[in-house]
This record gives sequence, C-alpha cells and structure tokens, in this order.
Amino acid sequence: MKKAFVFPGQGAQFSGMGKDLYETSPKAKELFDKANEILGFEITKIMFEGTAEELKQTKVTQPAVFLHSVISAICAGDKAQYDMVGGHSLGEFSALVAAEALSFEDGLKLVSKRAMAMQKACEAAPSTMAAIIGLDDETVEKICAEISKPGNIVVPANYNNPGQLVISGNNDAVAAACEAMKAAGAKRALPLAVGGAFHSPLMQPAKDELQAAIEATEFKGPKCPVYQNVDAKAHTDAAEIKQNLIAQLTAPVRWTYEVEAMIADGATDFTECGPGKALQGMIAKISKGNEAITFHGLEA
Repeated sequence: MKKAFVFPGQGAQFSGMGKDLYETSPKAKELFDKANEILGFEITKIMFEGTAEELKQTKVTQPAVFLHSVISAICAGDKAQYDMVGGHSLGEFSALVAAEALSFEDGLKLVSKRAMAMQKACEAAPSTMAAIIGLDDETVEKICAEISKPGNIVVPANYNNPGQLVISGNNDAVAAACEAMKAAGAKRALPLAVGGAFHSPLMQPAKDELQAAIEATEFKGPKCPVYQNVDAKAHTDAAEIKQNLIAQLTAPVRWTYEVEAMIADGATDFTECGPGKALQGMIAKISKGNEAITFHGLEA
C-alpha cells in the first residue's frame, strides 16, 4: 500500500481557514506570521475573519489555499508520511513544497507572483471557463477543435474526472462550445464564475512573467515522486519539474490521468491536504469500482 498526498487548487477557500492551526500549533503560527511578512499584508486576518468576497481577491485566493494546504501538511507530524504527491493546478505548488523540491518561502513568493500575473492576463482578454458534464474527453476535445479559431479559441482546460471536463477560452468561443456540447448530449454545460481562461493559450502573458520567476528560483530533487499536471507523470528531476511548472499555465490539468498514474504506481490511500473535499470527490469517480482505494482529508 502506498500513500499519496494531494493538494487542492483555487476555489477551495473559505472564511476561517487555518485559524485552528494558528491557535493550536506554534509551528503553524510561525509559518503564518512569516507569510504575512513575505506578502507584505496580513493575509491571516482575511483567511481567519474575511468575507467570501475578500477571500476572492486575486492577491489573497491562491496564497490562502497554498498556505492552508502546506501548513496542514507540515503540521501533520507522524500522519505526514507519503510515498508520492500531486496537486490540482495551484495545488502543484503546494505538492512541491511538501516534497521539499521548493522551500516554503519560495513557494509562497511564486504563488503570489502567479496570482498577480494571471489577473493581468485575465484583464487583457475577456475570457471564461465552463464545466462540461456527461461527455467523454474525446468528444469535448473534438468540439473544441472544430469551434476554435485564431483570435477566438476554446480548449480543454481541466480533466477533472470521467464525464467532467472544464473548457477555457474567449467568451464567444466558450458560449458556442457549450451549445455544441449540449447538442452532442452533454448533461450540462455550465459557465463558471471565473475571471478568465485559465490553462489556455490566453494565459501566455502570465506564463512569460512566471517563467522568469521560476527560472530564478532554486528547485531541488524532491524526496518523493511528484506527479505533474501537464503530462500526468511522476517526476524527480528538478529541471524537468521546473519546465513542467512553467508549461502548466497554458496547458490543461490532466488530473484524471494523474490520479490513474498514481494508482497504477501503487497508490491506494489518498489524503487531501488543504481546504474542502473537491479532490476526494474526483478521486472517488476516477477510481470507481476499485475497492482498494481509500480517500480522506488530513484530519481523518
């Protein structure tokens, strides 16, 4: 039996996140206080007491989820024994810190940089995302390819689990794709309340900005394999990990295939580190019928 620690992405945040850790663990308090210094504002105040709207601020959301996830894993003590790690989108940064490929400080700085770069890219091109429920991956890919044109693109962005794929692109192309998906038999084609087309070529400006920051940051060989979004494969080479992390912003998150690869490599116990239970739900659908697979949150 192998254990996998997995880390959620943006959208899992909630008011009060991390407060119990801060109040009960001296190590957590030290790390949260250090985060306030690094970021230059009291993110802890917003995490512990802020409204949903305040938590949705660009400079807050991604660092908040990262901090809750990483500090939860660090403070888990004996429970934090794992053979492999992976993260969904933003969660890949948390996974890299947990695997000691990236320091806590550098991870937080990169996540903050990523959030601001993505915001700028969103403002530069009106764009969106939509969840497609009830179609196979190949059909979604085919429809996106048929609709996408230069200057008006739509692409698969998140392969979350069988029958659930998120598409991303320019507003008109995403709207047209949603209609075509429903005509092809999708149960739902649901526009998402997001600021832009994440994990699509429209994030190229953000990728360029983040690439410089990642290349200037020291990465080490991880203490365990890190499964990455861009190719759904295990990586232990620091240079490869860097390149995959750079590519991630404009490439789809292949989460379905990443979890399948972990299971093929022996993972039977999945622990979600961080806010929410979204990944547990996805893993349950990906591993459906495999009774050997268990999944739970860190507190379980």
